[in-house]
Amino acid sequence: MSTKPGAHGFTTRAIHGGRVPDGHRAVVPPIYQTATFRYETVEEGARLGAETGPGYFYTRWANPTTDEFQRKVALLEQAEAALAVSSGMAAISTAVLSLLRAGDHAIVPKAVYQATFELFHGVCPRYGVETTFLDDPDLDAYGRAIRPSTKLLYIETPNNPLLGVTDIAGVVALAKRCGAWTVADNTFATPYNQRPLALGVDLVCHSATKYLGGHHDVTAGVIAGPSDLIRRCVRTMRILGGVLDPFAAYLLIRGLMTLGLRMERHNANAFALARYLAAHPAVERVYYPGLPEHPRHAVAARQMTDGYGGMMSIEVRGAVAAGARCVEALRVATLAVSLGGVSTLVTHPASTTSVNMPREARLAAGIADGLIRISVGIEDLDDLIADFDQALAVL
Repeated sequence: MSTKPGAHGFTTRAIHGGRVPDGHRAVVPPIYQTATFRYETVEEGARLGAETGPGYFYTRWANPTTDEFQRKVALLEQAEAALAVSSGMAAISTAVLSLLRAGDHAIVPKAVYQATFELFHGVCPRYGVETTFLDDPDLDAYGRAIRPSTKLLYIETPNNPLLGVTDIAGVVALAKRCGAWTVADNTFATPYNQRPLALGVDLVCHSATKYLGGHHDVTAGVIAGPSDLIRRCVRTMRILGGVLDPFAAYLLIRGLMTLGLRMERHNANAFALARYLAAHPAVERVYYPGLPEHPRHAVAARQMTDGYGGMMSIEVRGAVAAGARCVEALRVATLAVSLGGVSTLVTHPASTTSVNMPREARLAAGIADGLIRISVGIEDLDDLIADFDQALAVL
């Protein structure tokens, strides 16, 4: 079976690609739930430890189940290699810390995942890395922020929670001109809808907890890119210890097999729900890159080639209490953090995830009193529309 990118369709690669031979011809990949592997001689152990030949040595080094997940992600992202780690933030921090050193400068949008912001704002400065945060991640803003010491242009698109869109190819062109790396968080889009490596990005990160796993039952992350950069990340991961356990890797392999099917439904449900809510009298605004009124819809249409994803945010009319009443009234959608699974999840940042932010700072970040983030699942669309209808009726 060919493993060349593009040799088969997306779902065929997700199901059949990247297999690690197990010696027993198992249709379902085995779970190698072991921390260590036996070797016959000290010479063999030395070879395995030095990675100068095939085989496995220690699960923090490599594991067959984890290898299969990594190979599948590499195929789907059209990458040379991939590295699985213990969470999405383990992926982002491993990638960033593998590329930057003291004296380097990074450019990062303010509107990124909160823990990513804290990595650059609170952790990187301790190690001599300075960051410029962008209010709006357009190309001019990236360009103005570049310095002689700039070594990383960070991208998250669509971003969290306002579904802003960044021109990936444009940022890559800026980075190449100044000799900087690019890292893209592709969690919201998934490799089904968007492939940043094909647009020139150096490393792609995912919280595999979300769409790649897809069932709210695993915590994991993955980095994909060229072999030399993934090798750097492997060395960092082994030192920091963010290894993915084999059972989690098995759940992710299982999730990847239906990723294409699930994303078709996520895309369709979210697009239809976004259009419906955009016309609802209780909804002030809908943030969804698939809507023509999105300010960067044209960019999204260019780089999100197979759909606009399952994530959206809406602003309901009224104060903080109105948003809280709305999410509490939902019966099909679930009030919970995280995203990207088969069931619809909602959060109301003003009363939960951003509750400790001063209101002025929260509003300045675009998090309105009535903002509700929706991870649209794969339930029947009519049931989702009816659920949001009855919840909005309480306002």
